[in-house]
Amino acid sequence: MISNLIKSIFGTRNKRLLKDYLEYVSRINDLESSYQKLKKEEFPKMTADLMQKYKNKADLIELIPQAFAIIREASIRTLGLRHYDEQLLGGLALHFGKIAEMKTGEGKTLVSTLAAYLNSLTGNSVFIVTVNDYLAQRDSEWMANIYNYVGLSVGTISSGMDSKQKKTEYSKNIVYGTNNEFGFDYLRDNMVYDNDEKVQGNLDYAIIDEVDSVLIDEARTPLIISGASRQSTEHFKKIHNLAKRIIDDVSNDLYTSDEKQKTISLTEDGLKKAENLLIEYKFIEDSESLYDPKNIQLMHLIDSSLRAQLMYKVDIDYVVEENQIIIIDEFSGRKMPGRRWSEGLHQSIEAKENVTIQNDNQTYASITFQNYFRLFNKISGMTGTADTEATEFQQIYNLEVVAIPTHKKMIRNDHVDLVYLTMKEKYRAIVDEVKKIHDKQQPILIGTTSIESSELLSKLLKKENIKHSVLNAKHHQKEAQIIADAGKINSVTIATNMAGRGTDIVLGGSKLIGSNTIDSNSIDEVQKLGGLHIIGTERHESRRIDNQLRGRSGRQGDPGESRFFLSLEDNLMRIFASDKVSDIMKKLGMQEGEAIEHKWVSKSIENAQKRVEAHNFDIRKTLLEYDDISNEQRKVIYNQRDQILKITDFSEVIKNIIEQGIVYVLENNINRELPIVNWDLDNLMKILNNELNINLNFDVLNDKDSSNYYIELQAVINKNVIEKIQINLKDLNEKDRSDLFKNIVLTVIDENWRNHLNAMDYLRQGIGLRGYAQKNPKNEYKRESFEMFEEMLLSINYEITKILTRIKINNSNKSNTSNITKSPTMNSNKKSNDPRCLLNSKNIDIPRNKKCPVTNMKFKQCCGKI
Repeated sequence: MISNLIKSIFGTRNKRLLKDYLEYVSRINDLESSYQKLKKEEFPKMTADLMQKYKNKADLIELIPQAFAIIREASIRTLGLRHYDEQLLGGLALHFGKIAEMKTGEGKTLVSTLAAYLNSLTGNSVFIVTVNDYLAQRDSEWMANIYNYVGLSVGTISSGMDSKQKKTEYSKNIVYGTNNEFGFDYLRDNMVYDNDEKVQGNLDYAIIDEVDSVLIDEARTPLIISGASRQSTEHFKKIHNLAKRIIDDVSNDLYTSDEKQKTISLTEDGLKKAENLLIEYKFIEDSESLYDPKNIQLMHLIDSSLRAQLMYKVDIDYVVEENQIIIIDEFSGRKMPGRRWSEGLHQSIEAKENVTIQNDNQTYASITFQNYFRLFNKISGMTGTADTEATEFQQIYNLEVVAIPTHKKMIRNDHVDLVYLTMKEKYRAIVDEVKKIHDKQQPILIGTTSIESSELLSKLLKKENIKHSVLNAKHHQKEAQIIADAGKINSVTIATNMAGRGTDIVLGGSKLIGSNTIDSNSIDEVQKLGGLHIIGTERHESRRIDNQLRGRSGRQGDPGESRFFLSLEDNLMRIFASDKVSDIMKKLGMQEGEAIEHKWVSKSIENAQKRVEAHNFDIRKTLLEYDDISNEQRKVIYNQRDQILKITDFSEVIKNIIEQGIVYVLENNINRELPIVNWDLDNLMKILNNELNINLNFDVLNDKDSSNYYIELQAVINKNVIEKIQINLKDLNEKDRSDLFKNIVLTVIDENWRNHLNAMDYLRQGIGLRGYAQKNPKNEYKRESFEMFEEMLLSINYEITKILTRIKINNSNKSNTSNITKSPTMNSNKKSNDPRCLLNSKNIDIPRNKKCPVTNMKFKQCCGKI
């Protein structure tokens, strides 16, 4: 009541923002006539002048009118496109760190040039984030005409580039690339062994195109860099057969399932059955129990196999191509080659589909999109559909959504949904609708939610001899052209979800960069027919995805229509909304082939979507809450790595590491609360001899009753360790010694961090059980993970100390390159091509192109361990 009164007096927040922005628009427009008189060579000079002004005052707000007016004039001269006032509003929203919600066809790609140019005046690179490589390449080539005209450089990041190419591209003023590649490059930069190998630079400002897709749809899946672990894969096939026997057993109810969560839970009888089968398959002995701690992993694999067989469907969740399982993105319908499900699920699906089972992976580095983009000083975004997720954008990213008015009035006719009893009736009705519209040659775009659905519909249309194009994850290479041609007369296009997003559907024909086959007669003819007709074959879990499909029609004031066809057998209806709708249909006495069309039904479906959206928001929020804990630890590790990479003199660093390493070994072997006579000094001496390669006789120390005995003990060990290391490294010159220290420290940090990430994964998998003990799982996870992290940091220091005390330098070569051999006390099963290599002492993975600082050979050649 009060909020409505405030709005009536002061206007909505959105209107107030637009009113403020209009003042800037007026000032930009006032400059237009004077800028039209400028010569071409004056534009780069004006850019340089604005950069100097920023250096003097460091305030971009004062530069807005000039910067926007310059870019608008450059756009007119190079592309023939003039930013209209609504686009200026969008550019202002982007600059002020907000999300500009602009309908499809409003020219968001052009809008981004305004904020990108203004923010590039700081001297930092501006990242423009797209959802796929095609759009990054297309937009960078297209908009480069504008940027180059005003004296700016444009770079494009793609997955096929090597680090040298990427470093060059990242040095440009404006950098286009995908969210995945930007995120992975950040992780890779924090795995390098030389500062010069870093490519990305400062994370200052990012404009995210299709921001809802990047920050909402993909936010449930973190970015992970992983490598093969040493686990065998043979047991996955056996586990698959074991799980199949549980599924095929009809004698008892052995499991329960939850389609919403995609989970399977074994009942008590199911657990007994699983235990007997594990004994039969010789996974465990007769005397062992399923509940033994060492068998937890087996239960986890059975769970993954049951989910793979019961919950994950081919051509919906994944496709099988070239003897591989390729994940399908549930939102975009695109294939995601290279991505793998974790926790044994991917191997379980490989066993199910009888393809080659690949090694399970070990996580080397990981980050969520939420935490990656929160590293930037400022981010903003553009999309046609953000308002339904405004709360999440505000809570998670502190991003406010600003709805920008359309340049021309929206006149699309959105019809009420038609709901049928069965899926068969629904598809029959869709085909009839397509035939009716196709007969009058009006273009049709049919949106589906899965590959399976799109291929079924394609078969039905083929039977009716209706020529059409199919766009799904199996045909994504052609998606831009197929989508661009969807506005042609007589065209019928079937598209999975929002495949082809980012490419405009122009009435009359294609409009790709460098190709323009549109003529005004075609446009007029399609407009007279009613524009593009959208048919949705199923409601998506999110209203936003449905709005994206509808938004394909009615761009820039074009006519258009949309209608969704549903059935009670659709996933969303069946799981969330079927009861209420079914009751309504029964009361109305619906017959086969008849559909219900009522606002109550649409309301019921919308409520179901809201519930799913809230559920998915909770998932993303929970993921972020857990990753925030990892993120604090990640910052510490990455900060340590950055410091190590910059250090040239390691003397103080190594001294501190040794001190901490000795504290670690003492605290783990001596209880200071006990009297000194109860300390097991003999065992401590043995450990120091075996692990640090030093021999000490504690009898020579002062009176054991002295309160300073512990400090004296620590000092003696410290002195002997330093002397041992000095002896080991005496033949190395200062540079080789620094290189050696740097590589040892980074290698140990990386190995321990990888192990810690895996330990955190296992901790999180079981942390939910703490709820049964009346404990908060998130608090428990936070407490235990930080205890593990502190333990890891201490163990890193001790691990480095161990390596330094156990290496031995030979200077037998005549060359200046020193050589390192293992001490005879070392034991390693690792094969080596060169026994001189230091890292033979550690069973670790090394970056592919890194060289051993001692042998000056690539580790691939030196150690044979890549």
